[in-house]
Amino acid sequence: MKERVVKGSLFFIVAVVLVSLFSGFAVATEATQFGEYSADGFTYESRCRQCHAIIYGEWEGTMHFNAYLDPFYLEEVKVASADTEGLVDEFCSRCHTPIGVVSGEIPPIDGSEMSDISKLGVQCDFCHVVSGSNGTGNAPFTVTPGDTKWGPFDDSKSAYHDSEYLELYTQSEYCGMCHEVIHPVNGLVIDDTYPTWKNSQYAEDNVICQDCHMTEGITEFKANPGRAGSGAPKREHISSHDIVGANAFIPVMFGAENVADMAIERLQNAATLEITVPEIAASGEEVTIEAAITNSGAGHNIPTGVSEIRQIWLEVMVTDSEGEELYSAGTLDTNGNIESAKIIYNNVLGDNSGNATDSFWLADRVLEDNRIGPKETVIEEHTFILPDDIVYPLKVETNLNYRSAPQYTIDHLFGEGMYEVPVISMNEASNTIYDPAMPPEDRKESTPGFSIFAACMAFILMMYIFK
Repeated sequence: MKERVVKGSLFFIVAVVLVSLFSGFAVATEATQFGEYSADGFTYESRCRQCHAIIYGEWEGTMHFNAYLDPFYLEEVKVASADTEGLVDEFCSRCHTPIGVVSGEIPPIDGSEMSDISKLGVQCDFCHVVSGSNGTGNAPFTVTPGDTKWGPFDDSKSAYHDSEYLELYTQSEYCGMCHEVIHPVNGLVIDDTYPTWKNSQYAEDNVICQDCHMTEGITEFKANPGRAGSGAPKREHISSHDIVGANAFIPVMFGAENVADMAIERLQNAATLEITVPEIAASGEEVTIEAAITNSGAGHNIPTGVSEIRQIWLEVMVTDSEGEELYSAGTLDTNGNIESAKIIYNNVLGDNSGNATDSFWLADRVLEDNRIGPKETVIEEHTFILPDDIVYPLKVETNLNYRSAPQYTIDHLFGEGMYEVPVISMNEASNTIYDPAMPPEDRKESTPGFSIFAACMAFILMMYIFK
């Protein structure tokens, strides 16, 4: 890890002050520390929903709602705490139960001293008493619990609480407080969602996190007219508070199928897939399938977050017209393990011995970074020899798949058969390989099921005529 040493000087101090004042970002404030406030100073979401019912309904069941209750997080953080003798307890909890940390209720990591409001994860009152930040990364938020609520409007009025505008709410830096995670000991960047966006074309074009994750659009801004609360003025755009990412696994556990459906839709709009195959190929010939995968809809790497456990991979299947399998890669075995994938697009972390690890708290290096950056295209090739006795035409089918974690990780934490991690098709593409002896004019792929459809229509027409 490279260390940068900044030598103090009057010029440097003046420069920092000027940048803070004129850069357009919120001036840094001191981050709220462990145990600085009582949990009693925060307001339960049940009070907020009385005036903000629509926004509450959007937030309920999301990953922010379940940031602490997520069973995968609860099991992982127990292991991380044991492995590090409690070193990461506050570190992890600061984003997953921020009220629990600023009120001094975490640690202990088992939650035995937590109040009910601290278990509500990233909830309404916490987000809207954020009054500043000390930059991004590792949750350097400043919170000021009380009657004043901060937000993105400079003309808000409420009969229940005071309202203040804070520019931070209109910037990606608000999200970057938690969506940039740096190892507390060795400085390894574990989650680079914010910095990847910061260095992308999206940032240059001033497309911020909220434009994609807090609108009715999936991968671009779409206005959402409405009111922030009952009695509030109608506005051209109200931020949607579902703030869905790619997790379609955990929401279903809490009955939030609608959130899972939105996550699937987001995944299916994140990447494009195009394949190139030869039009003809003979037995004994080497065939190459070329797949072009483009991160066309995400302003950050795909996958992102704790990307050492996220998995994106290409599944390829080639069969002849009788269903005989000629080639396959990226399929799942009976235990849910990925077989023969050309590459798994994720981050491979290493521990201090150089061994790959899925436990980011034990990592101190990146062994491989196979993720796909914003607007980046990667090419994946599959080559095989066509066997004898094949029946033409041949079908080439590809699926770009995603899942939140390997099945073996979930089985290890909860026991085999407890949870099945859903595999989501982000995109698919297919093509046909023909017999070289077939005349070119006959190499036209028929529409699947069309002949059956045509026969049925003909039968219905005949029945009508003779009736």
